[in-house]
Amino acid sequence: MGTALNLVLILLLLTTAVLAVTARDLLAAVIIFSVYSLIMALMWQRLQAPDLALTEAAVGAGVTTVLFVIAIFKTRRREEE
Repeated sequence: MGTALNLVLILLLLTTAVLAVTARDLLAAVIIFSVYSLIMALMWQRLQAPDLALTEAAVGAGVTTVLFVIAIFKTRRREEE
């Protein structure tokens, strides 16, 4: 059971990483990156590293996502003419 869960989490990590890199919309990429960070926090917990899991969840999924979203909304898009 543990090995199957680890494989599923690794596949989810790979999928979200590819989706975050290939996303055309910046906001979608940030949301996918946030999901990646949450899955990575689960992986750290599975590896019995709760301090890293909490740090990944707080910084990776929390603070970084908020900063990226603020940066996206503060920038202007140039329309192609």
